[in-house]
Amino acid sequence: MNGMRSKNLQRHGLLILLSVVMMYPVLWWISAAFKSNEEMSSPSLIPATASFVNFIEGWSAVPGYSFTHFYTNTFILIAGVLFTTLISCSMVAFGFSRLDFPLRSFWFAIVLMTVMLPNQITLVPQYAMFNGFGWVNTYLPFIVPHSLAGGIGGSFFIFLLVQFIRGIPSELDEAAKMDGCSWFGIYFRIIMPLLKPPLVTVAIYCFLWNWDDFLGHLIYINAVDKYTVGLALRMMIDTSSTAPWGQLFAMSLVSVLPSVLIFFLAQRHIVEGVATSGLKG
Repeated sequence: MNGMRSKNLQRHGLLILLSVVMMYPVLWWISAAFKSNEEMSSPSLIPATASFVNFIEGWSAVPGYSFTHFYTNTFILIAGVLFTTLISCSMVAFGFSRLDFPLRSFWFAIVLMTVMLPNQITLVPQYAMFNGFGWVNTYLPFIVPHSLAGGIGGSFFIFLLVQFIRGIPSELDEAAKMDGCSWFGIYFRIIMPLLKPPLVTVAIYCFLWNWDDFLGHLIYINAVDKYTVGLALRMMIDTSSTAPWGQLFAMSLVSVLPSVLIFFLAQRHIVEGVATSGLKG
């Protein structure tokens, strides 16, 4: 018994040590947000004089704008993407789950195949198409594809919702039909209220993935007035020959807080949504 306990202590001690080593860059990044530029070369995790100056100055570091403006842009973009994703993906999933139309299995297989399609393959033709539409330097290249159940994660969201809807008894549909409910009425009045767990999961993933979509924002957004938080951080390096590293670390730390908070606060909903959808396949 003592030998087993000793082995467990050694394993836990090794895991703790490895965790500290892996977390060191993150801890140094958090510490650097409170350091002056002169201290950046120091490997110490504890700043000599901790200060919030980097946060205060960094918030208005971009000439003519503050990060309040960039956060507002980002939340407007994410709100449009979230709303269109929840509506379009749930409607498509309802169609694949409940409606009987020609080649339904074939089209569902095509949707699943797009999950394996790398984004780099469609990047150039998408840009050419959106540029032809005059959508470059607007938020339409992000909102319109999501309104058609596309965009980042669209196929995965459809699959997730289809698995859940298939587990809902079809007797509910029959009862609604007998009461004179149309297919849209069944979707809106019966299915949507029952989709809360997977829809919360879809909303969380959609928020996290689109918040971190730096490449997409970089390609389609050109005007500073429409910049998101990620593009504003990049501009902080470009605006001066000597980058204000303290301010940059401070603002980058603030920029990840929404994603971190949502992930930890909604972790239970993520697990429940994925697990429930998988079990009801």
